[in-house]
Amino acid sequence: MITCFIRYHIDPAKRDAFVQYAKNWGEAIPRCGADLVGYFAPHEGSSTLAYGVYNVASLAEYEAYRNRLRVDPLGKENYEFAQREKFLLREDRTFLTLASAPHGPLVTP
Repeated sequence: MITCFIRYHIDPAKRDAFVQYAKNWGEAIPRCGADLVGYFAPHEGSSTLAYGVYNVASLAEYEAYRNRLRVDPLGKENYEFAQREKFLLREDRTFLTLASAPHGPLVTP
């Protein structure tokens, strides 16, 4: 399993557009075969950083998933929405593997 972390630099004046973009991916990504952890919009601190996180089985599965996403009606619409509204200033994508598993128990105060 690999996890894709997408770091977005967004226009802070268009945060609401990013939130709509994230909600759209919340439907399209799972339908196209990736395990969506979530999209995260700025809340406190930086007003320009946002994230998307999802899991795929392998890089080969990632390529197949991306091909399905490109032809998915909502996926295609969402790509066009981002291009039209120009709220994404930069997008960086990296793939990581979980190194801390198994995790220890959660300790509550």
